[in-house]
Amino acid sequence: MLSKDRVLAAFEFQPSDKPPIYQAGFSSRVASAVLGREACVGGGIQQWRESRALWEGPDAHQEFVERSRRDPIDLAEKLDLDLVRPVYWRMSQKPAKRLDEHTFLYGDPDGEWQAMRCDPQTELYQVVARSPRPEPTMADLEKQVESAEKALETCRPTPADYADYKAVMDAVGSRRAVPGTGIGLNIDYRQPIWLEAIALRPDLVARMFDVQAERAARSAAAQAQIGLRYLMGGGDFASNKGPFYSPKAFHELTLPRLRKISDALHRNGQFHMFASDGDLWPVADDLFGASGVDCFYEIDRRAGMDLRKLRRRFPRLTLLGNISSYTLHRGSREDVIAETQDCLDAAREYGGIVVGCSNQIVPPTPLANFWAMMETLHGRR
Repeated sequence: MLSKDRVLAAFEFQPSDKPPIYQAGFSSRVASAVLGREACVGGGIQQWRESRALWEGPDAHQEFVERSRRDPIDLAEKLDLDLVRPVYWRMSQKPAKRLDEHTFLYGDPDGEWQAMRCDPQTELYQVVARSPRPEPTMADLEKQVESAEKALETCRPTPADYADYKAVMDAVGSRRAVPGTGIGLNIDYRQPIWLEAIALRPDLVARMFDVQAERAARSAAAQAQIGLRYLMGGGDFASNKGPFYSPKAFHELTLPRLRKISDALHRNGQFHMFASDGDLWPVADDLFGASGVDCFYEIDRRAGMDLRKLRRRFPRLTLLGNISSYTLHRGSREDVIAETQDCLDAAREYGGIVVGCSNQIVPPTPLANFWAMMETLHGRR
């Protein structure tokens, strides 16, 4: 079977010659070790690279774009992954000032600004200083929602908006499965005001979710034109202790909009993929049943999200991942082999499962552990 056929079989619950495999994300360090050169993939480090390229000029930025399209393809080919992650983190805002090799300032140096620094060891790109600004209020949220609603009036996505994804489709889409994007549904839980709004102003949350759901439907239609069938969405809203807001709020606010996104994708022949870390069992029946979501990824083993338990409760839900980043980073080689083999066994037993690391393969991951996972996934042990 071709890789793309293997993945489609997992989504359609058809027989397959072997479980399909993928990796949710690579640190640049690990990917560079695989390719034998600096790999233009990763999280925050990619945002810093793009900022550096924008600062250096159009030619440097074009080179960054070309490398960012090439390296995910080369990784997938080198590791023989069935499902390809086509795009890594980006940052299109040009810095206003370069403070040192790893630090850029954005915004107006005489007004509202923030400085961000890249740590080459952790590959994080984080805010290290910013101009004073007041905490957002409910009135600020209302303006934010009104602005989102106004922007929706002129939101008309076209295939040209997904040029990076089309480039990967053109390169490997005839052989490997390539997922799309742009169907997220979430609030910024890092801003406490949004969690307060769920309790005090659910109407604002509902309006923001309505905007996101409509954007997702329009985005999906544009991506369908270039053959993207697997659309990644969702949004983190839970920790190992459970969701950040109540099952009642999820049922009333999130579920109807998820259903709208699912219906829009299904009309296009596309699959709705939902991601969140954490323990999602308190909302599982709504999220994985009533919503119409086709696939769950970023499956957090350490938060109690288990492949076999999920499959028994939701027999038509495709599952991606369940090898823990923590195990790859902190576990022994034997731990990695055992966890990888357990996921493969579940995939062979139940079908409808794509096996791989659920989240980022982090920079300090021992290369011996990474290769132990890959050798096990390919049956070379």
